Amino acid sequence: MDIKVHNINDTKIAEVISDSLLINVAEDGLDLLGNIYYQGFEKLIIFEKNINPDFFDLKTGIAGEVLQKFSNYRTQLAIVGSFSKYESKSLHDFINESNRGKHVIFAESVEDALKKIF
Repeated sequence: MDIKVHNINDTKIAEVISDSLLINVAEDGLDLLGNIYYQGFEKLIIFEKNINPDFFDLKTGIAGEVLQKFSNYRTQLAIVGSFSKYESKSLHDFINESNRGKHVIFAESVEDALKKIF
């Protein structure tokens, strides 16, 4: 796992780069959050490919557990990927609702994520 640092308006943003799954179960999300949080980052960008596909099946509850942890620690999260391949209406509704706020963002590119979380 590598971390690319983005500094915008005196805010440290971690872009996590990895070739493997980083969030396989909800506890992995908490571990990643703790790692990033204690390194002084306020915001996190992670890629869809680094998250277990079960995360995007809202019935599993993984997304809810992970996102609740980020909310509790007041750490913004951007997930970058292509979400049109998922057929679930509830997932698309969830993505649209999340993107109306500023806490959890779903974006198609890192550049888009950086714009949306500010």
